[in-house]
Amino acid sequence: MITLSQAAIAEIRRLQTKRQQQQARLRLGVKPGGCADLYYTLEFDDAVGASDRVYDCQGVAVVVDEASIKHLTTLTLDYSEDLMGGGFRFYNPNAIETCGCGNSFRVKT
Repeated sequence: MITLSQAAIAEIRRLQTKRQQQQARLRLGVKPGGCADLYYTLEFDDAVGASDRVYDCQGVAVVVDEASIKHLTTLTLDYSEDLMGGGFRFYNPNAIETCGCGNSFRVKT
């Protein structure tokens, strides 16, 4: 299960409206690279593949590909703003290490 905070939901809906893509799904994934082995990806997507999992998070559709799901189970996605600007924050109990940037992480292998 993936959880979105109220702030993340509000920001996703704001971005959907701004891009005139109110029905677009949020695709959340993981790719190799970054400073701690893996990094998170976020994008809007209209397509859902046969092996994708779709989660309904309080009206926001979140799509996760099969390869990424093992790293994202129980992830909480938040959004916050500070003096440096706003951004999504990933809280992943599967990560044994995270980079200072907050977008790269390592899992136990």
